[in-house]
Amino acid sequence: MPQDYSGPDSVRNLEELLCFAVYSANHAFNRVYKPLLDRLGLTYPQYLVLILLWEEDDRTVGSLGRKLFLESNTLTPLLKRMEGMGLVERRRDPEDERQVRIRLTGKGRALRDQAADIPRCILEASGMSIDALQGMKTEIDFLRDNLDAAIRQSGTGS
Repeated sequence: MPQDYSGPDSVRNLEELLCFAVYSANHAFNRVYKPLLDRLGLTYPQYLVLILLWEEDDRTVGSLGRKLFLESNTLTPLLKRMEGMGLVERRRDPEDERQVRIRLTGKGRALRDQAADIPRCILEASGMSIDALQGMKTEIDFLRDNLDAAIRQSGTGS
């Protein structure tokens, strides 16, 4: 029987909450990724930045933030740490001094080969097929986009 999502009894227990399922799955992902990324000396957000730069190098901080759903005040310290690690270079855009561009260093590019096995490890840990994971990702993207749209429409989001 479908659950009624209105009134004080709409949530009977934690296990019924989709948001908790996503939240706890995120924690499980982090626990699987951590030892894989520790070997490379990376955090998960740093790994995500590298993936974007491996896809397309020389991006602006703003474009990285949009892709990662991060504000520049969160992303900038992360990028500074990565620069200190010798993975990226931060430079002002010569055509627009307001923009900071991020480029991989040789060390940052070399990590791509070292990280090549991570997706296979995650797939194996999931116990799911690639098709099932892709379908789930599509649904979660749809959910995220709808939630973001609802926040924008309500005017309560950042």
